[in-house]
Amino acid sequence: MTPNLNEQGLAEADLVFRDAVVLDGARDRAEICDVAVTQGRILRLFSREERSKIRAKDEYFCRERKALLPGFANSHTHVAMTLLRGLGEESPLKDWLEKHIWPVEGRLKPSHIRIGTQLGVAEMISGGVTCFGDMYFHMDEVARVATEVGIRCGLCQGLIGNAPLFSLKLKEGIRLYDHWHGKNDLITVQLGPHAPYTVSPKLLTQVAGAARGLNAGIHIHWLETEWERSYIEQELKKDPIDLLYETGLADVTSLILAHGVWFPENRLKEIAKDNIAVVHNPSSNMKLGSGFAPVSQMLKEGVHVALGSDGAASNNRLDMWLEMRTASLMQKGYYKDPTLMKSKDALKMASYAGCKALGFSNVGMIEEGWKADFAVINLDNARYIGWNKDNLASFIVFSGSSRDICGTMVNGKWVYKDGEFPSLDYEKVMYDAKEARKELLAI
Repeated sequence: MTPNLNEQGLAEADLVFRDAVVLDGARDRAEICDVAVTQGRILRLFSREERSKIRAKDEYFCRERKALLPGFANSHTHVAMTLLRGLGEESPLKDWLEKHIWPVEGRLKPSHIRIGTQLGVAEMISGGVTCFGDMYFHMDEVARVATEVGIRCGLCQGLIGNAPLFSLKLKEGIRLYDHWHGKNDLITVQLGPHAPYTVSPKLLTQVAGAARGLNAGIHIHWLETEWERSYIEQELKKDPIDLLYETGLADVTSLILAHGVWFPENRLKEIAKDNIAVVHNPSSNMKLGSGFAPVSQMLKEGVHVALGSDGAASNNRLDMWLEMRTASLMQKGYYKDPTLMKSKDALKMASYAGCKALGFSNVGMIEEGWKADFAVINLDNARYIGWNKDNLASFIVFSGSSRDICGTMVNGKWVYKDGEFPSLDYEKVMYDAKEARKELLAI
């Protein structure tokens, strides 16, 4: 951005982070500089020698003890499932869904979604998340909460069922897109067919056609379990990658494939396309016993991979710090190779890659002209003793914790700072969530 200069020739900004330790997924090492923000964007990064050239209305003093990272993107979740946390623990996915989750979800009302989303958003922004991808029900409520709080979200109405009911649900997904997509620079909308075992190939083709007509993306669960792959191959008589192309899913503007645990490794090149992203949910996949996604092989073949938590009922946390650490350790352990899934890769997957997959431009890096979406991290604690510019990414991924967040910013505005939520009444959210849980479970 070209800075506005005052009469003294100084660049003017709304806010400047002084002596910030800057790190993102594109940097090989951290750097210490001043970061100027104006009108919700990064005006410029100023070196120490240039700091006298900037004047700001407000200053945030990092003193080389606070790191400035791009905000995290939780790219696949079901946020309002915070109200269902703890149900059906230690059950396989199919039993977990059919016996424990779906019966309760049938009782969800818009008010439950609003309360559950507020609770989940509070958890996420206090952990540095500035963007999330959500597939669930009554999504107008999710959009309203996101707008009120000021957090980015890519959302879709979950589509399950058979014709003609499915057609009505698809119309609702299209209405959601027409009403909310691109609103306030905070919201994107995708169409959300649930999975290939709940939506037939014929209906998947219908959704893909609708998405092309809207120039919209699609967000779908794909190959989460070995059972799902067997269903596609044995019941549908299809190859899971061929099915993506035969239905037209692979050719829409953007395709988010949640999980991708059971992709055949010898065909990964066929999903290495600019419009396709796999969202890896390592904690949920392990908790449900779904398996280990071949993420290292995906990255090697050029597949775009982002990170997500999945819902709080199957994780049970909405914590991208946990997902970065788990994703990296999973690949190192599964392939018996400590060089795989470097901390820099995990950081990029948890920020820029997710924002890009959800349709947000110029979000997820700390660069001039990009959106001022930040996670501010306190480095002044025992777990960071020994960090330096070269190893900070490793400290963040393996030593760090969501407890280290002291501020979260979206579009240059604080959505969380020093334990406070400017746009949420946290005590009320907690009370409402407890009451909603009692109502849902009739306890």
